[in-house]
Amino acid sequence: MASRNFDIILASASVRRAKILRQMGVRYQIAQNTVDERYTRNESPQDYVLRLAREKAQQGLSIMDPDMPVLGADTIVNLDRKIFGKPKTLKEATTMLGELSGRKHFVYSAVAIANRTAIEQRLAISEVTFRDLDYKERLDYCNTGEPFGKAGGYAIQGLGAIFVKHVSGSYSGVVGLPIYQTYELLKIFRVPVWKNKEKSLLSRDS
Repeated sequence: MASRNFDIILASASVRRAKILRQMGVRYQIAQNTVDERYTRNESPQDYVLRLAREKAQQGLSIMDPDMPVLGADTIVNLDRKIFGKPKTLKEATTMLGELSGRKHFVYSAVAIANRTAIEQRLAISEVTFRDLDYKERLDYCNTGEPFGKAGGYAIQGLGAIFVKHVSGSYSGVVGLPIYQTYELLKIFRVPVWKNKEKSLLSRDS
């Protein structure tokens, strides 16, 4: 039997998460997920993001090779108990950034790995402080298209970095996959790192 050229399945279509795994030297194969990401009332931000990461890993396990571990992840932005997902319209994106303007918000980034016999999870919570943003720069930024598909409507590793005054916690978690917590899980499931020799692309993500 031919040997596989990957060691884990990534249950995500996120380009950012794929690039972070490549940065870690992890060989992976992508599997799409169709997990319902609707928020359940009375669910805390922590419980919500952990549930989504877990369900993505479990769904990937159910449709892919059961002998291969599956990684699921999710990231949300939280301000004043309000969860910010991914904006779908220009108005939603500019409004979202207006709410974050001049404020400190929290980014919850959860990762889960599952195989046939076990599932493990980790969570990174980071604090991000935005400077004051006027409407024109919010609109100009949103017109670049970058906010769409990003929790909170910004990409800290991209053009949105201009808005960030301070970060405390996991920078990679704000991007979409907390490296330290992910590595802890990879060790548990004996998934090797430093196998993919591709140069880190994290700084060039968009």
